[in-house]
Amino acid sequence: MKFSGIIVSFSILFTLTALRNAGAQDSCSHQCGELLSTCSCQVTCQSLGNCCPDYKEFCLQISPYSGSLMGGKDFLIENTAFNTSSVLTCRFKQEIKTSGYTAKDGKGHCISPLLYETGFIPFEVSIDDGRTFPYSGTWLSVHHSKVSDEEKCTLVNETKWQYYGTPNTYGNLTLTWTHQALAETHVNVEVWGYHETGDSYSENWLAEWKYLYTLAREIPNTGKFTFTPIPAEGNYSTWDFGILRITPSSYSDGQSNIPSLWSNEHALAWHLGKDFRDDPNAWATAKCMEWDRKEEKLPNFKEEIIDCPCTLAQARADTGRFHTDYGCNIEKGSVCTYHPGAVHCVRAIQASPQYAAGQQCCYDSTGTQILTHDSTGGSTPDRGHDWGSPPFLKPPRIPGFSHWLYDVISFYYCCLWSGNCQFYMKRRPSSDCRTYRPPRAASAFGDPHFFTFDGLNFTFNGLGEYLLVESDLTSLRVQGRTQQGHLPNGTGAQGTGLSAVAMQENNSDVIEVRYSEDLNLEVLLNQKVLNFSEQTWMDLKGLFLHSTPDQNITVMFSSGCGVEIRGNGGFLTLTVLLPEKFMNHTQGLFGVMNGNTEDEYTFRNKTTLPVHASPQQLFEFGANWAIENGTSLFTYDTEFLLNNFFYGEKHSASFLPVFFPYEDPADSLVEEMVSLCGSDPFCRFDVLTTRSLQVGNSTRLSHQNHKLLVEHLEPVRAMNSPGQRKELAKRQGPGLETHPVASRK
Repeated sequence: MKFSGIIVSFSILFTLTALRNAGAQDSCSHQCGELLSTCSCQVTCQSLGNCCPDYKEFCLQISPYSGSLMGGKDFLIENTAFNTSSVLTCRFKQEIKTSGYTAKDGKGHCISPLLYETGFIPFEVSIDDGRTFPYSGTWLSVHHSKVSDEEKCTLVNETKWQYYGTPNTYGNLTLTWTHQALAETHVNVEVWGYHETGDSYSENWLAEWKYLYTLAREIPNTGKFTFTPIPAEGNYSTWDFGILRITPSSYSDGQSNIPSLWSNEHALAWHLGKDFRDDPNAWATAKCMEWDRKEEKLPNFKEEIIDCPCTLAQARADTGRFHTDYGCNIEKGSVCTYHPGAVHCVRAIQASPQYAAGQQCCYDSTGTQILTHDSTGGSTPDRGHDWGSPPFLKPPRIPGFSHWLYDVISFYYCCLWSGNCQFYMKRRPSSDCRTYRPPRAASAFGDPHFFTFDGLNFTFNGLGEYLLVESDLTSLRVQGRTQQGHLPNGTGAQGTGLSAVAMQENNSDVIEVRYSEDLNLEVLLNQKVLNFSEQTWMDLKGLFLHSTPDQNITVMFSSGCGVEIRGNGGFLTLTVLLPEKFMNHTQGLFGVMNGNTEDEYTFRNKTTLPVHASPQQLFEFGANWAIENGTSLFTYDTEFLLNNFFYGEKHSASFLPVFFPYEDPADSLVEEMVSLCGSDPFCRFDVLTTRSLQVGNSTRLSHQNHKLLVEHLEPVRAMNSPGQRKELAKRQGPGLETHPVASRK
């Protein structure tokens, strides 16, 4: 493993001097991400000033940086000029080639390919007909539902498309799109179908998007197409799940990886054969029975999926394992088409280990879980997780589309196109909460104050970099950096606060959240600052990452560990959620998670402090958990960070904080502090040490949120009857504020 601090320090030692000398000739051609003998091709080189001269030429920046996994997105290579006669070849994952081009301004363009996975995809560019690929960058492939509507063609009145041919649903259909998105005067409209072939859960189980036929050819690119559907010819009418694609007419029918606008994936009722239109109920009933027979032969995935939280409050609090369902979100008006009576649903973030299945949990307006044996609006688990799961590429792990094939189109067969919903609910019954165990929460905020997994709290005002929690169970590490606070007059305060948090689990990507020197919140992925302007949800290696518009960051590791970070009053507020399996497997400032407070303050050498240790003793305890450069996950990409944290002490022995701030009755700030803080000791502490009511108020709110979180995560006894579940939900309340992501069917 390469640690960021070591990489950067070598970079500084080898290159800062060399770059000042003429003749440093190392090149980033074929070398992006590498540290060379006289300069750097790593992402940190720009802020450190040690890039090779051709870094920007070969290490590509692109716009846009993301698009649907369906492909067809034209993206610009921003920082490199090519000869207009150059023929560009773009290669993704070292195997999938698409044709690029050079525009009149010398800027290169690539077309993203059809992929069966999400996440950052490496790509390279050739200008010599594919013989060499010296230029490289990354492309973010995203779930098709997370692509903005402006980048798709739109099925006007989508419900009509998906019910076409059923009673009272006929007439014209209309497709619209942004005509400027395709730079040609005429376009084609194609129909594509999705299927998975081979034996289920075997090596020959394969996924395929297949071109079926062209619905309209050489139509004017006006941004609108209206037609009256007729049943598709031949075997095409048997494809009942698919998508539309608009392409420039200059390309061949069905040609892959060309500029494209895709519709939403949808049920293809509008093109189904005469047998469907003659009797849609009979057609759908036969399909439902066929699906039921197939399900009978498949493994029981429900045995390995996580049970649901008992209440809406728990579901919204357990952010390491559950996230808002795109299609039923209380923050977006609770439009729950597939779950009548529900106001909010969540999905298990991680797919189940063997069968890659998904869990869904829905709740009514009282916060009570809705079960399918009580209501058709009950939550239903999924044979295919909607978001897919690593390593993707093969069924049932294809993001979005495996889920549609096994869990959504079958819902149309049994519930929407016919009256056989009992068959669907038999195969997709709700999970209750009998085996659900809420996670434990630990938090740090303000000056900073630490709340451990077992419920103790203490203040540690050390200056440096420290291990917050580490686990031998999954090689989880969460590290925190503190920096000195400042008084209103600009001088240093006798206290510190969290300024950066870095984390990793097993061999996952490394995530760092930090305040930059101009006090903007930055998120780094493997040392590179991320841009959330296009995507706020990212599927990364070993984790999911979510950022809200107000820059609340949530990291969800594959173990179910959740890390939430918010910017608050100039300091970071941190919460770590750990599932029950981490019991007796943690150490660090957040303590030993085992339900026993007596060993909470355990040093590296396994000696302990008493529960009522003095602030001075706790200062020694905190200092003992300072990290080393060899294990640091932090990025040191500025002179300030290098001097103060890489070359400086990991725990500053010279910085002595105040342990007992004095409340001077003659101090005019004290009266305002009492009015603001009341009896909250952490709010009062921070007002006195920083002379800032804003910092104190941020601390007060963070403390309240932590107490509310712990309250919502209290274990509860599973209730079997709706009445019992409603009473339980009433006691727990509606839950914490959450922040939604994109929308899904």
